[in-house]
Amino acid sequence: MNIVFAGFGGQGVLFAGKVAAYVGLIEGQEISWLPSYGPEMRGGTANCSVCISENPIGSPLVTNPNVLVAMNLPSLDRFLDAVEPGGTVILDSSLIDREISRTDITVHRVPASRLAEENGLQGLANMILTGKLFREFPCSPDALDQAIQKCVPARKAQMLDLNRKAVALGAEQ
Repeated sequence: MNIVFAGFGGQGVLFAGKVAAYVGLIEGQEISWLPSYGPEMRGGTANCSVCISENPIGSPLVTNPNVLVAMNLPSLDRFLDAVEPGGTVILDSSLIDREISRTDITVHRVPASRLAEENGLQGLANMILTGKLFREFPCSPDALDQAIQKCVPARKAQMLDLNRKAVALGAEQ
């Protein structure tokens, strides 16, 4: 699986990508995680390439993802045409209201930002979309929980259960 997570800096796209990479690692797959962000960081553009494979990975850069997780309209605009035919797009429909004209991909619209706000999970729309990702591309629930535990730093331990709740909410969509 070649995934691009993309959004504004501060939306947690790098964190979500790291969780996905750890899921692959915990499940014994070959993985790569390659972050990319503009010099402005928070508020600028951010994306990361995640490769999860049974085979060795030749390049960590994903130029033609089979999965795109888009958290804002500029990210969708930037990466939509690169998604492979037959690929999947998971987008935050709270922030992206554009219709997708491509008929050769599957599009999942998740109102992640709205759901996060309504459920006391401000700042966790990224994990709601990650939950949807792993609903569409199942993994071991234990591997996903271990990945979240690995990625949430000890100084933010209070965020562990909130991240779990956000992933579960995304899996329901």
